[in-house]
Amino acid sequence: MTTEVTSPRKKRTARVLAMSITAVAALALSACGSGFSGGSSGAASTDAGGPVSVLIGSSGSAETDAVKSAVADWSKSSGTQASVNVASDLSQQLSQGFASGKPADVFYVSADQLANYAGNGSLEPYGDQLANKDDFYPALTKAFTYNGKLYCAPKDFSTLGLVINKDLWQKAGLTDADIPKSWDQLETVAKKLTQGTTVGLTFGPQYERVGAFFAQAGGGLAKDGKATANSDANVQALSYVKKIMDDGAAKFSSELGAGWGGEAFGKGQAAMAIEGNWIDGALKKDYPAIKYQIAELPQGPGGKGTLTYTNCWGIAADSKNKDAAKKLVEQLTSKGDQMGFAKAFGVMPSIKSARDEWTTAFPTLAPFMAGADYAQTTPLQKGGADVLKDFNAQLEQLKSKDPKTILDATQKELEPVMQSAK
Repeated sequence: MTTEVTSPRKKRTARVLAMSITAVAALALSACGSGFSGGSSGAASTDAGGPVSVLIGSSGSAETDAVKSAVADWSKSSGTQASVNVASDLSQQLSQGFASGKPADVFYVSADQLANYAGNGSLEPYGDQLANKDDFYPALTKAFTYNGKLYCAPKDFSTLGLVINKDLWQKAGLTDADIPKSWDQLETVAKKLTQGTTVGLTFGPQYERVGAFFAQAGGGLAKDGKATANSDANVQALSYVKKIMDDGAAKFSSELGAGWGGEAFGKGQAAMAIEGNWIDGALKKDYPAIKYQIAELPQGPGGKGTLTYTNCWGIAADSKNKDAAKKLVEQLTSKGDQMGFAKAFGVMPSIKSARDEWTTAFPTLAPFMAGADYAQTTPLQKGGADVLKDFNAQLEQLKSKDPKTILDATQKELEPVMQSAK
């Protein structure tokens, strides 16, 4: 499952998501067989090499079962022994494996860790050798490109969308024609939806949500290798966020006592939420009475904008079975396997060729997939995660702080990080 959080609040969010997705995934798996193609049919080959070990960080039993099933099917058809282990602490266990010289052959790598692992020589830069390289979304390959090399294959991804409570929407006298397409319209409907103890809009107090407004303003934390945290576009975006919060039309989920936007939305504390496609499984499990619909995020002065989160299938530089590992990754990123994962635990396939099939299977979630065309990733340089952590801490105080002051401080921290990456 894709990950995009590091703060304590976000860890709580991740736990919520893991529990939420599990039930939906289990249902999907029980409805059919493994659902994975496992490569070619017929007798297993005898020259595939191996064995291959796979290490994952799982969102729950559904994801674990799906990955194990896919790897087992590939193993059977290829004749290569393969095993899957679930890490209790993926980062720690990867680091231990790299340090000992005996890492797993294939493993999950989050986008924010790529520069660290690639920079110290732990990863095999195999991505440019993949037959399906051009099928991946450009934003995802960018996330896993380091020093001009595509290090690993994106395994799936998520984007942000606008989640709307249909009952509260209708109660406020709003129709589909009122679904916001601009910031002004978002502010208007958020005010109309703010009634009693329910706020119109909520999102988490972190760049991984607020950053979508930066993208919509035509900004972002970095561009062309340079820090741009305090750009005019970002100041405009953060000032807009502060305005709608000061007006009472929007609140951070933390202000509502919720661990993440989905919880606040599910409890009826907010009529709209900016969240990722993982919210679908969470609402169906934890708040099944809530009627909701998904829309693309509204455009800002710079056009459409959202953020994307993704993991890749890393291969260890010290692996003794690189050829077999690459063959396994090619199978795991095939359309058949990616659709199997999508049905099992709610992710979106990382390849363009699966888009139509996924959208047909999950039509109500199509706005999330639409974001693939214009989504931004967060800065991935070494040290970038620490900058985001500090920025998020300052966001908690947005109501009492000047947006430009916050962004100036972030710029000061980010500049040396971007400089060191050159």
